Amino acid sequence: MTDGKPLVFRSTVGRVAAWAWLTFSVLMLADTVLRGDDLAAAVAAAVLLFGCGLAYVLGLRPRITAGEDAVEIRNPLRDIRVPWPAVRKIEATHALQIRFTDPEGGERLARAWTLQTSPRARTREERRLRQQAAGLPPKVAARLTGRTALGYAVEQLNDLAKKHRRKSAENAAGTVAWSRPALAALIFPGAVLLASIALALLG
Repeated sequence: MTDGKPLVFRSTVGRVAAWAWLTFSVLMLADTVLRGDDLAAAVAAAVLLFGCGLAYVLGLRPRITAGEDAVEIRNPLRDIRVPWPAVRKIEATHALQIRFTDPEGGERLARAWTLQTSPRARTREERRLRQQAAGLPPKVAARLTGRTALGYAVEQLNDLAKKHRRKSAENAAGTVAWSRPALAALIFPGAVLLASIALALLG
């Protein structure tokens, strides 16, 4: 969080891929409207619409937002909101994960869709950082070495958690909820797709 603005983490690759698909879909839908007049065209249009729903859910929705009061994880289908006093631990495995107090007083674990990494990708990133650190002053090199994008995000969030954890919040608890917009983005196009396929088969 800088200058009062929330700290936001998103996948650049995911967003670029999503916008690329949306652009492609708009062009193809326009072409389908102009030229297509049969059930095959209807099925193709439904596939494109369902793909747009996937692009939104998988590419544009996921993010981690850290504000003054809480850290929020927006995964493809679920939204997790954890007030800072409810945070128990923020750590990195293959993904960023937060352990927090749930409304019943127990512990719950939430993993973020964005900032995920595989062991191989993490090794490559660490090797690249070591190469960049070569020749730098020791103190600077020590800070750079091992600071992957995932690790740096965890470090920043832990700093914010320590800063805000003591805020007065009686019975602070994290919540997990289904995202209605995300479900709608998949259910409605999915229903249209199934209906168009059924009509094509019956026809």
